[in-house]
Amino acid sequence: MFREAATNDDTTDLEEYMSSVTSYISKCIDDVTISKSITTRSNQKPIEAQNYVKARKTIPPPEDQVLCLTTADVEKTLCRVNPRKAAGPDNIPGRVLRECAEQLADVFTDIFNISLSSAVIPMCLKTSTIIPVPKKSPVSCLNDYRPVALTPIIMKCFERLVMRQIKDLLPPSLDPMQFASAFNTIILQHLTKKLSLLGIIMSLCNWILDFLIGRPQSVRIGNSTSNTTTLNTGAPQGSPY
Repeated sequence: MFREAATNDDTTDLEEYMSSVTSYISKCIDDVTISKSITTRSNQKPIEAQNYVKARKTIPPPEDQVLCLTTADVEKTLCRVNPRKAAGPDNIPGRVLRECAEQLADVFTDIFNISLSSAVIPMCLKTSTIIPVPKKSPVSCLNDYRPVALTPIIMKCFERLVMRQIKDLLPPSLDPMQFASAFNTIILQHLTKKLSLLGIIMSLCNWILDFLIGRPQSVRIGNSTSNTTTLNTGAPQGSPY
């Protein structure tokens, strides 16, 4: 139903597809929620498109195999979602994804596989809200805060599924700890080449590149939320990439 509505001339609009699914889930949540308070603030603005830098992807060779996830793996990952985890900007709680894993597995598997084959991630899955958490008390400067990124839980599930596949492709001698704290020093123009040399298929390299570029985020402190800006450097805090 959702895919047909987002398909025109045999081409599926992945952004519309994902948005319609998340909107439907949110509506179902609203229908069974006693009350919900929504506050709109004047300082919230649309994403500024001029800040977006298009990913420079490499055309995969003819023999390149596209990663394909199974419904069973997606359902298993949804069943393992921590229901206590804070929801991301989509406001879809982990409890809903976990309790409805069987019903949601098919549609999310379809979305994930379209994303992997096209090397495009819906913008709504890349959006994050940054919550500054004090490292110590009292706070004397900005460096005393630790940024915690709230991202859509369904995207975290997607990341885990892809990460498992990447680990199987990497040399066993590669130590992930050597890349600790390197999330903000990624040089994107070298990323695809480096990943390819490590044995990662080109279609997946392009997907990771798209994951890292054009990420909308805002900062929330208490009841105040900053304007949204789009980042094209580094990786989101807590991400495996």
